[in-house]
Amino acid sequence: MPNPYSILGVQKSADEKAIKSAFRKLAMKYHPDQNAGNTAAQKKFSQINQAYEILGDKQKRAQYDRGEIDDEGKPKHPGFQASGNPFGGSRQGANPFGGGAEDILSEIFGSAFGGQAQAQRNSGGHPFAGMGGQQHQPRQAQPSLDIEMKAAVTIEDSMRGKTTVLMPDGKQISVSIPPEAEDGQVIRLKGKGKSAPGRQPGAALVTLIMKSHAKFKREGVDLRTELPTPLQTAVLGGKVAVETVDGKLSLNIPSGTSSGKIFRLKGKGLPKKAGGFGDLLASTSIQLPDKEMKQLVTLFEKLKSEQ
Repeated sequence: MPNPYSILGVQKSADEKAIKSAFRKLAMKYHPDQNAGNTAAQKKFSQINQAYEILGDKQKRAQYDRGEIDDEGKPKHPGFQASGNPFGGSRQGANPFGGGAEDILSEIFGSAFGGQAQAQRNSGGHPFAGMGGQQHQPRQAQPSLDIEMKAAVTIEDSMRGKTTVLMPDGKQISVSIPPEAEDGQVIRLKGKGKSAPGRQPGAALVTLIMKSHAKFKREGVDLRTELPTPLQTAVLGGKVAVETVDGKLSLNIPSGTSSGKIFRLKGKGLPKKAGGFGDLLASTSIQLPDKEMKQLVTLFEKLKSEQ
């Protein structure tokens, strides 16, 4: 067992306030409830408690400083009795730690801890039994205050980086959509969950559901769309209106364009993590004319006969 002063990180001349402050900081850091499964932290917490049992009690601290008890609070000389109870308290029924160890921990970890410690002491048990010592018995887990929700995300929502969700209380709140967000991705909205006395509000866990679009298909940060192209324009060349997410623009179609040719419109896709936008890939779809169909049939029959 190391020196209790070194365990708490205080000088031998430290006053009660400094010792109490050191114990509080270390207890908060190494408490088993904060370090589930960490045996090293549990061992450290046990040492912190042992050190405070000595230094947090005036009588035991004086006995330790005089060399009457060792680093574990045990008598060094045969027949010497450290105190009237096994934890170094000065009288029966007194707080065995003098400096209010259980009060400190209750202040840090909630009133449930203090009640548990008091009940253990009244029943004859050590108020810190099982906490980083022989076996840690964690407090009963409190119910989660988080709520789970879903948010439908359109391509337009992805472009502007925002959507809305309807909360259980009927309020609508805005949700930021990060660039390159994926279907099923969860966005955590801190403080938007349920509330409970003495606890921090939970979070709203919003699962993004990417909706399909009638005209655009997602391909990462790129979008695909079909571009209806009149036969005359495909043969002779000309301009065709292309619909993008943020409006229409004019695209020049060269003569002799076949159906299925892809035109890449730079920066007309979805936002990128690194900045900028993906592209819109427009695939031509040749459209036969309705009114001129008879003339077109006559023309092709003539061409066929001349072959």
